[in-house]
Amino acid sequence: MELDSIECISCSDIMDEDEIHHHLHHSQFPSSKPHNNVVSSAIHPTTSVQELLECPVCTNSMYPPIHQCHNGHTLCSTCKVRVHNRCPTCRQELGDIRCLALEKVAESLELPCKYCSLGCPEIFPYYSKLKHEAICNFRPYSCPYAGSECLVVGDIPYLVSHLRDDHKVDMHLGCTFNHRYVKSNPREVENATWMLTVFNCFGQYFCLHFEAFQLGMAPVYMAFLRFMGDETDARSYSYSLEVGGNGRKIIWEGTPRSIRDSHRKVRDSHDGLIIQRNMALFFSGGDRNELKLRVTGRIWKEQQNLDGGVCIPNLCS
Repeated sequence: MELDSIECISCSDIMDEDEIHHHLHHSQFPSSKPHNNVVSSAIHPTTSVQELLECPVCTNSMYPPIHQCHNGHTLCSTCKVRVHNRCPTCRQELGDIRCLALEKVAESLELPCKYCSLGCPEIFPYYSKLKHEAICNFRPYSCPYAGSECLVVGDIPYLVSHLRDDHKVDMHLGCTFNHRYVKSNPREVENATWMLTVFNCFGQYFCLHFEAFQLGMAPVYMAFLRFMGDETDARSYSYSLEVGGNGRKIIWEGTPRSIRDSHRKVRDSHDGLIIQRNMALFFSGGDRNELKLRVTGRIWKEQQNLDGGVCIPNLCS
């Protein structure tokens, strides 16, 4: 998302007249949402101004350029296009009139982060708020399941339950693992042929990915670990992966990436154990017609040695 170019975002690309009036009806009767006392007292004086800054079509906050019709009705720049340049309130044709007064009023507002109910205590000027929310540490996490375009978001406990119940992901307790991956026809390597396992150790959750994909023209297998939390906390942990056979082995050590980074971003950065198909078949032994890879690994927490100032591994039993 380009934070320097901010505009209101609507779910649909084109709205007909019935849809527009449906949005307008609900914007006049917004549903009440409970807030704690601190938040309520912070936003109450500006509630009416906030309502003026809500687009009547998509109900999102409006950012410059804010447009208005000849009768003074306002809407965001995105919805101006989607309503075919016709005011959704009075149905008059829209010109290119900017509502500079409302844009100026917005500059004077200070509002709490929209993730205040999730714990964020910050208050920002109106035009800085959206940039903060894009990187707020309290914002919900996206589902780390990469086998489908899953749009579920939530906190970590919710996502763990979602992975277990909806995606049927294997759950393991402990910081060491020993997995065996078998593929009957290793000559067929397709993008996003993969597996996911979730580990619970040190009171945290980690996602182990193993998949096959094309790296250029070469088919490869890749294993990597992601931390279910923010990047700053992920740096407190390390992990190792080992794969081998026939008296040979490859070892990878690294820091797990946060699930804030998408699965594709981590994969495309090659930040993990990568095994070429010929090497994988060599490890498999036999007639090389079946892939049999055993991947072992462990997760540990780096602890600060207060005397020497260096990190020592805290291994999980």
